[in-house]
Amino acid sequence: MTNPFWRIVMAIALGAVPGAISRYLIVEMTTAMIAKDFSLYATFFINTSGCFIIGLFYTLSEKKFPRLSPEFTLTIATGFCGAYTTFSTYGLETFLQIDRGNDTVALLYWLGSMVVGTIALQLGVIFGNFNSQG
Repeated sequence: MTNPFWRIVMAIALGAVPGAISRYLIVEMTTAMIAKDFSLYATFFINTSGCFIIGLFYTLSEKKFPRLSPEFTLTIATGFCGAYTTFSTYGLETFLQIDRGNDTVALLYWLGSMVVGTIALQLGVIFGNFNSQG
């Protein structure tokens, strides 16, 4: 498998499997220990821990281990963190804009993602219910 495209795809997949399974297990353990209606605590934990993981990994890969292979970086950042929570990517992208001095872009991205995402969710519910009412 010398094709770089397939190496990248496999690297992401190798990280995505444990990321998705970790997310599932945390939600299951939280709802079993607290209550079924409290899965939002699991999501909160997943989002914040995912932000910590991607922030730590980004800093280590940029500052301490800059020679990490692109495949390994994709395994952790895109594969694991992406399957575990996309909120971590949202946090990192917001941070990078601030770090680069793009405060306005960061603010628009940060607020816009929440507002437009919530509106898109509501539209999805409306459209989903539209066909079921007829």
